Amino acid sequence: MSSATAVATARIPGSKSLTNRALLLAAAARGTSRLRAPLVSDDTTAFRRALDVLGVDIRTEDDTWVVTGLGGGPSGTRSVWCADAGTAARFLPVWAAAGQGDFLFDGSAQLRARPLGPLADALCALGVEVVPGPDGGLPLLIRAAGLPGGTVRLDSSTSSQYLTGLLLAAPLAERPLTVHAPGLVSGPYIDMTLALLRRFGARVHTDEDGAWRVEPGGLRGSTLPIEPDASTASYFFAAAAVTGTTVRVPGLGRGSLQGDVRFLDVLEQAGARVELTEDAAEVTGTGRLRGGFSVDMGNISDTFMTMAAIAPLADAPITITGVAHARLKESDRIAAVAQNLRSLGVRADEGPDRITVHPAGPAPARIACHRDHRIAMAFSVLALRSGGITLDDPTCVTKTFPAFHEELRRLFGPPLG
Repeated sequence: MSSATAVATARIPGSKSLTNRALLLAAAARGTSRLRAPLVSDDTTAFRRALDVLGVDIRTEDDTWVVTGLGGGPSGTRSVWCADAGTAARFLPVWAAAGQGDFLFDGSAQLRARPLGPLADALCALGVEVVPGPDGGLPLLIRAAGLPGGTVRLDSSTSSQYLTGLLLAAPLAERPLTVHAPGLVSGPYIDMTLALLRRFGARVHTDEDGAWRVEPGGLRGSTLPIEPDASTASYFFAAAAVTGTTVRVPGLGRGSLQGDVRFLDVLEQAGARVELTEDAAEVTGTGRLRGGFSVDMGNISDTFMTMAAIAPLADAPITITGVAHARLKESDRIAAVAQNLRSLGVRADEGPDRITVHPAGPAPARIACHRDHRIAMAFSVLALRSGGITLDDPTCVTKTFPAFHEELRRLFGPPLG
């Protein structure tokens, strides 16, 4: 950027969460759906290929994916590869259960290590025949004869994706599906799921006791523009905050379906200037990062690493709480962030659901990415202010944003390292 007062527009790709949810709803719906400006990345490509194996026709027209829905669940005998995509492993088996046939889901070693037990237990309780892998996760076999519906209790203390998987397929059930989800984490992702279900014609509401109830009746095709990814935008907003520049993201406004837009509130607490309009978000760095506070980021846990990575630059410690479930993501994200900060000479104190980062001038070090795109992207922001920081696996960003490094360099120049 040519000056601190210039406004740079960040080119943020579409939301992964919106893309994969909309893909499944479109696949299950009657008629044709059009998804405009979807994310094209490792995870969404894996999800799209899985749908292709399950018999869904998806074609590309310019910047739009055109999906011809099956009007229900899939059929036949299929083996589905989920690669590293957690959403594929958590969403697609429930949809498959609404169909007819045998469906075997598997994925990478990284994905096999991620838990699926609560989802498998819920499906069994609903009368679905499920054969989990030796550790309770992938490979997972669904012997489908339709999704009966009914009432089920789902442990949602480690991931909201289990609940989303059930809700997305619920309109295809034979009778109403009611889900009690004690301990729910990342609640804003459920708000997103409900909004999309209604967009595709589902009848869904929350009961008086807090349970979610979805009526049978199927889904209808829809046209949906995909918002820029709010989690990905967090890196560029944080970069503006620590470099004293201004970054604007069009299409990410007050009406966003993504809870991670609330990361802007955390940056504002840390001293950045934030402007959120109906159709855009803008962050300006003020020249200093303010610490001395504690913040619960449980509902926006995909962005906690962004804040933790830049926290050494603050003028006082910053404590992030409520993120215990982040230990069960692509990596143990609390441990990975803490270990990497310590390798930079930064004091980082961790607990089961929290991390406290103390001010420091980071020393040169090689960041261990753990094949986790968010570790790589978060510490790339710190590298803009601290020389000698490199990544052991810079290409892992292809999971959600293949052009991440090029875009960061375009806006802020090369890292100091």
